[in-house]
Amino acid sequence: MARKKSKNNYFTSETEEYIVKFNNSDDPEYRNEIFRDHIYLPFYKLAENIIHTFKFYYTDVDKIEDLKHEIVSILVEEKIMKFDPTNGAKAYSYFGTIVKRWLINYNNKNYKKLKQIGSFDDIEDSFDEDLDLDRPSAKSLSKFIDEWVDDTYEYLDDLFEKKQEIQIADAILTLFKKRNDLEIFKKKALYIYIREMTGCETPNLTKVINILKDEFYFKYQRQLDIGNLSSK
Repeated sequence: MARKKSKNNYFTSETEEYIVKFNNSDDPEYRNEIFRDHIYLPFYKLAENIIHTFKFYYTDVDKIEDLKHEIVSILVEEKIMKFDPTNGAKAYSYFGTIVKRWLINYNNKNYKKLKQIGSFDDIEDSFDEDLDLDRPSAKSLSKFIDEWVDDTYEYLDDLFEKKQEIQIADAILTLFKKRNDLEIFKKKALYIYIREMTGCETPNLTKVINILKDEFYFKYQRQLDIGNLSSK
C-alpha cells in the first residue's frame, strides 16, 4: 500500500538536520547558505499554512506576504538558536507552536485595535453619507442590502467579463450576506481578507468594489425616490 503523502512535506527531518547544522556553525557564509537553501522555505510555508489554517487575518500590514516574512525573521533572529533536538520535540512541532502562539498574541492585539475603530454596522451607517441622502431606518436599510445582494448575485456575468472579477464580486457579496455574523469591520482588513480569498491584486479589487458601489448607489437612490426605504 502506498504511503500517504504528508501535508507537511516542505518541513522534513532533513530540515531539522539543517537547523541543527545552522545552530552549530559559527561561519556566517555557511549559515547564510543553509538558511537560503534549506530553512527559508520551510519557515515561510509554516507561517503561511498557520496563518490561513487558523484565519489570522487581523493584521497591521497591508499584505499577508509581509506578515509571513516578519514571522520568518522572528524565527531566524530570535527563536532558531533555542531549538534543542535532545529535548524530544520535533522541529516542525517546536516552531509551529512558536508561530501559533506569536500569531495569537499578534492577532488579539490587532483585533482589539480594530474593535476600537468600529463594527461592521459602520458599513450600513456609511452608505448614505457619500451621497448625502436622507437616512432610512436601520431595519429598512438592512432589508434593502439583503435584497440588493441577492439580486446582484444573479447578474454578475453581466457586470463583469473576467472570471477573477466575478470571483472577487462574489467574495464581496458573500461578506455583505454574512455581515451580521462578522464581529468587526475595517477597510484594510477586509481588503486583505478578500485578496486572500481570491488571489487578486488591490487594483482589481478596487475596480470591482467601485462597480458594485455604483450599482448599489443607483438602486439605493431609486428606492428612495419611489419611497420604498422607510425612515421608520
